[in-house]
Amino acid sequence: MRAIISVSDKTGVTDFARDLNQLGFKLFSTGGTKKALTEDGVPVKSISEITGFPEILDGRVKTLHPMVHGGLLARRDLPAHLAELAENKIEVIDLVAVNLYPFVQTVSEQGVTLVEALENIDIGGPTMIRAAAKNFPGVVVVVDPADYSSVVEKLRQGEMSLAERKRLAQKAFQHVAVYDTAIAQYLRQDVEGFPEEMTVALKKRYGLRYGENPHQPAAFYAESVAGTALEAGITWAEQLGGKELSFNNILDADAAWGVVTDFAAPTAVVIKHTNPCGLASHDDIAEAYRRALSGDPVAAFGGIVAVNRAVDLATAEEMSRTFYEIVISPEYEIGALEVLKRKKDLRILVVKLPPAYGKSPESYLDFRRVQGGFLMQGSDSLAEDDVNLKTVTKRKPTKAETADLLFAWRAVKHVKSNAIVLVKDGTLVGMGAGQPSRIVSAYVAMEKAGEKAKGSILASDAMFPFPDVVEAAAAGRVTAIIQPGGSIRDEDSIKAADKYDIAMVFTGVRHFRH
Repeated sequence: MRAIISVSDKTGVTDFARDLNQLGFKLFSTGGTKKALTEDGVPVKSISEITGFPEILDGRVKTLHPMVHGGLLARRDLPAHLAELAENKIEVIDLVAVNLYPFVQTVSEQGVTLVEALENIDIGGPTMIRAAAKNFPGVVVVVDPADYSSVVEKLRQGEMSLAERKRLAQKAFQHVAVYDTAIAQYLRQDVEGFPEEMTVALKKRYGLRYGENPHQPAAFYAESVAGTALEAGITWAEQLGGKELSFNNILDADAAWGVVTDFAAPTAVVIKHTNPCGLASHDDIAEAYRRALSGDPVAAFGGIVAVNRAVDLATAEEMSRTFYEIVISPEYEIGALEVLKRKKDLRILVVKLPPAYGKSPESYLDFRRVQGGFLMQGSDSLAEDDVNLKTVTKRKPTKAETADLLFAWRAVKHVKSNAIVLVKDGTLVGMGAGQPSRIVSAYVAMEKAGEKAKGSILASDAMFPFPDVVEAAAAGRVTAIIQPGGSIRDEDSIKAADKYDIAMVFTGVRHFRH
């Protein structure tokens, strides 16, 4: 029996090769893998002893040879194939253990040149993997070090089932597909528009107990994006305590982190069903949290809280008074962590802040699943400087109102359409979300705010087709409004605002969130 071992990830490869050798396999290898095995005392020969040809072009051509691929692709159940092998003095290859150059890791490093990236595109490896996987009834193909021990165990038992060979082949083809996807992504970085064909590379992070409901199976996958450092997001959060995360927990946690990283100032948010029911900014993070909680303390029960600053002892003590599913922060002081861990079920997540948080959100491709297909769009990642505010009423907003208008405009993009938010002193005091009618969202926001609506400002994620929202704002004694504008009836809303001495500004852009 013969095996070819050529791996970039050398985890466990020495023990695997030694086990194969003890099982009677003659081992052949290339470059760095051969060197590593030889240094560890594992008997291994150069791939050149199979091909009869030296490695050339700085190792670019090693295994691309009929002596290798004939031995991999020949069907063992076809006498004609075996006769051709004999005629050409080609021996079968029974096992291939290959994993590929670390392309994603390489191109994700700063300063990597195109030449360096191209040198990390593996050609011989994927070709061997595909050949072995195509002929899996006769060839065992291993691409994941996690499979080494089970493969050895089954070989010791004398027979590897067709089902197990098929499983390994599927894994092999998927490994190559992910690799090719990463290369295509990297080469597409400077190309505008959406490609005619596209694949997405995903790696399982962990399984989940169930999905949105107990009868729905679920798992969590991370996207592998070539040329981009690991996202500082919920996907890569470290859990410091509490129960395992659920499907809904992850959705809500992602929404919470998206909100607080949209603000540069110390900010706290309370999320319920992906909507912010409480949100505030303040120089003191504990005060920011208290103000966020005041937005809707009833809805906060069982919600998720996130902050974009370290959680100190004072903040942790405040948080511990309310039942939350998750707390999220970029850092926790030791004393604060001790307080939070007293709640055994509380999930405590630490997440790295993105490089430009609160300034210019990093753009990404946003996928939405529909039955039988996907919608794809660029993310809603406009920087604050990209929005030009235009005052359209007789009265201009004051400096304090302008600060709240900008705060509210950042907040409203995170609320499900139709979205209306009321803000006062950097604090969300009322919110209406997901209603079929915008005026109903306004009524909900006013009801939630109660007396706090007086002196607040109102933000809408989309334009006003009628002046009814302005009328509702006036009834609640709102003093300023920010909205996209663009309706054919804008003038009706402007006249209504002037009638009640409400300052109104247009942004020219909207923030629908379906």
